[in-house]
Amino acid sequence: MGCGKTSTGRRLARRLGVRFADTDAEVERREGASVSDIFGYAGEEYFRRAERAVLEQIVASGEDAVVSTGGGLPVWGDNMDYMNSVGMTVYIRRSAQRIAARLTPYGRMKRPKLRGLGDGELVEFMTRDMVARAPFYERSMLSIDGDAMSDSAIEDTIIQRLENHE
Repeated sequence: MGCGKTSTGRRLARRLGVRFADTDAEVERREGASVSDIFGYAGEEYFRRAERAVLEQIVASGEDAVVSTGGGLPVWGDNMDYMNSVGMTVYIRRSAQRIAARLTPYGRMKRPKLRGLGDGELVEFMTRDMVARAPFYERSMLSIDGDAMSDSAIEDTIIQRLENHE
């Protein structure tokens, strides 16, 4: 959450000349509601099922794509195994402090789990969340230290890895 998946994904898709898809945006479009509203009226379980359905539809299209998932998608059910079986997965690893600094007030408001957290609470939450999610994220095919690299260097690294595995 907040590591730059969407912004990096958009630029990467443009560079590769392929479709870009954001699972959160697709769920919002289908449901006609924001992620936070869906969490509120239907709960996380419903949202996670909707997220998986979007992912499966993107894969079923057969179209090459860069897909940005919500931060919780890889930890739900068998999603990480599924994603690894259908494409190259990338983990952009950033420190909790760096993520907190990247998140705008709007970015915090649109994420249900971050709403209302102060700066210190946000870093504490992100630290706990990252520890819990790390075992799933670390199963990605490519892990990148996002704190040590520029966004363009992250994109270059991903493209180089793709070229080496074609």
